[in-house]
Amino acid sequence: MDTVKILIHGCGGHMGQVVERMAEEDGQFEIVAGVDPFAGGEYSFPVYQSLKEYQESDTQEADVIIDFSSAKAVDGLLSFCEETKTACVLCTTGLSEEQLSRVKEVSEKAAILKSANMSLGINLLENLLKKAAVVLAGAGFDIEIVEKHHNRKLDAPSGTAIALADAINEEFDGAYHYVYDRSTRRQKRDEKEIGISAVRGGTIVGDHDVIFAGEDEVITFSHRAYSRNIFAKGALQGAKFLKDRPAGLYDMSDVIGV
Repeated sequence: MDTVKILIHGCGGHMGQVVERMAEEDGQFEIVAGVDPFAGGEYSFPVYQSLKEYQESDTQEADVIIDFSSAKAVDGLLSFCEETKTACVLCTTGLSEEQLSRVKEVSEKAAILKSANMSLGINLLENLLKKAAVVLAGAGFDIEIVEKHHNRKLDAPSGTAIALADAINEEFDGAYHYVYDRSTRRQKRDEKEIGISAVRGGTIVGDHDVIFAGEDEVITFSHRAYSRNIFAKGALQGAKFLKDRPAGLYDMSDVIGV
């Protein structure tokens, strides 16, 4: 496979640094640049304050941008991808509905890979949940999702928890609604609800439990992330997949073929 030239958007953050390390270890990537207004320290590639500054430099063009930045930085990123038609693995979570609509719009001009979670395991889990839900929910099992993350995570519930709920709900044509807080509710649980709870604490990388609770039995699907490496690995797999792809909106199911 030819070398994939990547730009790391958010190179100074925790995930940006993991992507840098794993890309260099992989051997099939060349990091042509990084963009991060808060980046400090030394890098083996040029780092710019903004995509505009990168665009105005004589740095070679990237095949794919890998983005682990912040929701407020995504608007500028999408405009850049739209203008330059540069492919992008968009890993930032907590996007607004307006931003998600913008992602779809930009994907008509550039290849965009958007997944709530970049890990192989989570994306396989989504596929398994669709099959399990048809049997279990159809038999009257209640569905609850509990997600746990570190104390620095800003958004709740996690994008992954929502994606897992959406994967189930799609199998029922959107018949379920989501409940995030029962503290103000004094009523029996609705059989067509999916409860989603968030825990924040310590250095938890990411835990997700999908609970199917039936009469006299409970089935739980669990995924545990023990390091950020799995997210970086998935993003790099996504970058390999996106290189030379036509414009369109892709997700990790396209990458892993499920």
